[in-house]
Amino acid sequence: MDSIIVRGNGALSGQIPIAGAKNACLTLMPATLLSDEPLTLTNAPRLSDIRTMSELLRSLGAEVASMQDGQVLALSSHRLSGTRAEYDIVRKMRASILVLGPLLAREGHAEVSLPGGCAIGARPVDLHLRALEAMGAEMELKDGYVHAKAPGGLKGGIVEFPFVSVGATENALMAATLARGTTVLKNAAREPEIVDLAQCLRRMGAQIEGEGTSEITIQGVDRLGGATHPVVTDRIELGTYMLAPAICGGEVECLGGRIDLVGAFCEKLDAAGISVEQTNSGLKVSRKNGRVRAVDVTTEPFPGFPTDLQAQMMALLCTAEGTSVLEEKIFENRFMHAPELMRMGASIDVHGGTATVTGVERLKGAPVMATDLRASVSLILAGLAAEGETIVNRVYHLDRGYERVEEKLGNVGAHIERISGQ
Repeated sequence: MDSIIVRGNGALSGQIPIAGAKNACLTLMPATLLSDEPLTLTNAPRLSDIRTMSELLRSLGAEVASMQDGQVLALSSHRLSGTRAEYDIVRKMRASILVLGPLLAREGHAEVSLPGGCAIGARPVDLHLRALEAMGAEMELKDGYVHAKAPGGLKGGIVEFPFVSVGATENALMAATLARGTTVLKNAAREPEIVDLAQCLRRMGAQIEGEGTSEITIQGVDRLGGATHPVVTDRIELGTYMLAPAICGGEVECLGGRIDLVGAFCEKLDAAGISVEQTNSGLKVSRKNGRVRAVDVTTEPFPGFPTDLQAQMMALLCTAEGTSVLEEKIFENRFMHAPELMRMGASIDVHGGTATVTGVERLKGAPVMATDLRASVSLILAGLAAEGETIVNRVYHLDRGYERVEEKLGNVGAHIERISGQ
């Protein structure tokens, strides 16, 4: 397995281009299953998860071509060959469940393996199934697969989510575009990725209102057409690279960044003593003066502080002045990076869903192990500010969500390199 070696070497300076959003692209790609006309996605990120979704779509008979060094994806589902999403592919990535709604809406039946992904706690698919059942689908769990059918097609209904779920909102939204009648999604997720999906579906001919609010209304249509759609900027990659100069000092401009994508995150950075300025090209980030100040963070659904930036924020707060409290309210078991940061000299006390971080003057480089996608990059960020050398092992998680991380950080002055495993 590959490892990444990071050597702390002071302030950063320059520009980092931010890719299209992984979570948005993984949702947009299955939308091709709703139509027999081409769907073209621009600003696509170049990640292993995108390759996995491409593999899954091809297994169903869709055509997926990667162009312009992977930044353009040309998809077509004019001739599907199956409706079964096999375990061997689905186990690699939880977003695979997003083929369920489109397949069911277009073909009237689907078999999708229960998905895999990072081990960061339970992320059940029951909300996906309940939403589709509200549209007339019949569901059965058998031999590790979801067996779904809607012999007469899906029909509009009221879907009220007991709690906010991005994936379930996305699955229901796609399925509802071809359901007969009107579907209303209540307590829907409000994330930018939901807005991006709705905009793409509208380009394909869907009738959708209310995306970005907690209630989305979809009027089903007989068919959807083709479209070309740019993938929204990745707000998690954006927030991650904004933290690099916050941790190390210096000034970095994150190209393509927008404050509206990371509003709650920017508020916490401001409270910690980090300056964020919107420019014509993106967001310029620098430390205001002196040592970073401690702040308390509670993860929440959008527009709150993102759970996917909690690990990276913890890395920043490890050297802040004072004591910070981080409360994780989205996923349980998402402080697995804490023991690894403690190997680097951090002072962290974890009790259930709360982590108390008392800042230290300086972290020290050490061999550490990545436990999930966001933990991987949090350890790299910590290494940038640590004394000596940090070796981050098991970085295969990293490649699922960050493209060319060594190149992007290296171009702004970080000492970072990847060592290929045996």
